[in-house]
Amino acid sequence: MAYRKVRTEEDEVLRKVSKEVKKFDESLWALLDDMADTMYEENGVGLAAPQIGILKRIFVIDIGEGLIEFINPEVVTTEGEQFGEEGCLSVPNKYGNVRRPNFVKMRALDRHGNAFEIEGTELMARAMLHENDHLDGRLYVDLVEGGVFEVE
Repeated sequence: MAYRKVRTEEDEVLRKVSKEVKKFDESLWALLDDMADTMYEENGVGLAAPQIGILKRIFVIDIGEGLIEFINPEVVTTEGEQFGEEGCLSVPNKYGNVRRPNFVKMRALDRHGNAFEIEGTELMARAMLHENDHLDGRLYVDLVEGGVFEVE
């Protein structure tokens, strides 16, 4: 387990579409462990593989309820709407208001290739959709309404 450098918004890798994961082995497990370590070290609630320069469809989330690993995630359904502040480890010291669904159901695989479905509301829904956007080369700044603000 190790810390990986988080790429920032100028890095082209963040604008590329990630590839599906096909091998579930020790190298994947090490990557997942490194992603969790990096997320915790940076005090984030989520981290997608492209944020550390890996174009694979993987992200991790912990909104304070325990680590969840998502491999090859798919959005099954969304409902409702929420409008609130978002930031990103790849866009340091900035935030902006983003409109997202208030509920999301996703299907994904765990580190062993087992399928699962998970539902999230409010912060969890926001985090899941934010990280999933990274896998398609989108950043939250693309969705901000009212401009991006500097954190002092």
